[in-house]
Amino acid sequence: MSDHPADNATINRLCDDLIIRWSEAGQEKSARWQSEKSLQPPQQVKVIDDRMPADNAYRLACEGTALLWRSDFQNAKQLLQAMARRIDKKRSTSKHLPAELSVADTFHRYRLMQSQRAQILDKLLIPFEADHTIALPRAPDIRHACLEAYGPRNEPYVASLREQLGLIGAHEWGKKVINIPVLVITIHPHYGVFSPVRNEYIQLIAQTALPKILTMQSIAFDIGTGTGVLAVILAQRGVQRIVATDHDPRALDCARDNLLRLGFIEKLELLQTDLFPQGQAALIVCNPPWIPARPASPMEHAIFDPENRMLRGFLQGLRDHLLPGGEGWLILSDIAEHLGLRSRAELLHMIDTAGLKIISKSDVKPHHPRVSDTSDPLHTARTRELTSLWQLATK
Repeated sequence: MSDHPADNATINRLCDDLIIRWSEAGQEKSARWQSEKSLQPPQQVKVIDDRMPADNAYRLACEGTALLWRSDFQNAKQLLQAMARRIDKKRSTSKHLPAELSVADTFHRYRLMQSQRAQILDKLLIPFEADHTIALPRAPDIRHACLEAYGPRNEPYVASLREQLGLIGAHEWGKKVINIPVLVITIHPHYGVFSPVRNEYIQLIAQTALPKILTMQSIAFDIGTGTGVLAVILAQRGVQRIVATDHDPRALDCARDNLLRLGFIEKLELLQTDLFPQGQAALIVCNPPWIPARPASPMEHAIFDPENRMLRGFLQGLRDHLLPGGEGWLILSDIAEHLGLRSRAELLHMIDTAGLKIISKSDVKPHHPRVSDTSDPLHTARTRELTSLWQLATK
């Protein structure tokens, strides 16, 4: 379900070209720069330790100075939390989201605030050894998580503490499973692959009547497979051959592991490509990113689709890849409509100009925790959201 996230090889190539430099104890030092978000190495770096007050650290980070931590790891976490509290306190005492803003402006302002918050907190840095050991007292052993995310390194590097905490959380989450009750299975998400926590749409795929042509030509494409969960549904429903595509090697590895574990790997061909494989299919399913906005990091490519690129690509290519009598199943939330980012008329126009017609549409109401979170600036939009399966065919 991703568009163009960076893969391990790309990230490592980028990092090999990026160096962070600083002065310490009267000497000029340097190390490789590591950033999963493809951030450039900071130009101003100050070495700090436990003696740095949180107010000073916060001020320096706001001014653009990166802070390379040289003390206890657990104290670095506490400093990061203290900096975050100062950001949130400043927000709570200022009027960042005026009532007169449109819903779309509210969304963009909210995203800007989140981005600015991340920019400040990402300024707190920690050093790593070449084997991914954190070079600080009382640091956890996250070598396996770093190896999974970054691959092997051959020299020390420096990275954002906040990014590493996110990596640890994602790694631990990947050890767990996502229960898919309607399929009576579990899915294991890998690091960097969008996790189907919100899986209300899966029942739509599981319950919608399959196109009749599948009984004669049992082939389906799963575009942007992610964890492979939609491919699993198709395999469970008896489709004999499934081609699952994704641009991200991490996603393909994740889908392969899940399908192998669940016993469906023999029905599946995995292909690294942007959108469609060659040929035609009786059924083509796609769950593109739902929000037409710019992602702030590679991890967000499964959520944000700039200028509807993947959505448009799927719709425009669907007609050429459907067998006569075949169907395209588009899974799409209408959250973008409620945020004022894409109108229903725009979506219908995209479908029409792609030479497609709508056979049917099925809806399901989301039930994730944010629906009831009244403190969320986007709460009103979330309460109105529906996730839909659009059954499409050529005109």
